[in-house]
Amino acid sequence: MKARIAVLAGDGIGPEVVREAVRCLEAIARRHGHEFELPEAPVGAAAMDQTGVPLPPATLALAKSSDAVLFGAIGDPRYSDPALKIRPEQSILQLRQELGLDANLRPVVTFPAVYDPSPLRPELLAGVDVMVVRELTGGIYFGPKTRTETQATDTCVYTVAEVERIARLAGRLARQRRGRITSVDKA
Repeated sequence: MKARIAVLAGDGIGPEVVREAVRCLEAIARRHGHEFELPEAPVGAAAMDQTGVPLPPATLALAKSSDAVLFGAIGDPRYSDPALKIRPEQSILQLRQELGLDANLRPVVTFPAVYDPSPLRPELLAGVDVMVVRELTGGIYFGPKTRTETQATDTCVYTVAEVERIARLAGRLARQRRGRITSVDKA
């Protein structure tokens, strides 16, 4: 397998974690005969320090031209004031929009090793296998926001297309989970 993976390490512990992830990818490549091209580019506060923006055009171009993106943590206390017009976190939102990354898949499984230390009874943990599907490009992330001295709004708006897109993805994933109970929360 040949793959180009854009490495966007980010800030804080991002570079440290991504460095170890790259080591893992390199070990996988050696062991299984894969070829990974791993070009790096700045994102988040690191990019802001270098270019003034959290997602420089060159970083976005690299992400768009790659087969995958390895993204580290972002954020920096220097840029944590919510009144700032430009913040490191905007890079994630822009990447989601630009790359069409509209769903977050969060699998939840348990392993026997965690049963005893857990505050939950083992019989409640045994066999847990859940997939949480979360929409990422509409609603609270991109809805209209206003702020005055006396009032703030953060509107959560979803289009029919956004709801259908995420529901169809969740449905496709549910159909692949043969023999398992599937539930859709209306909330």
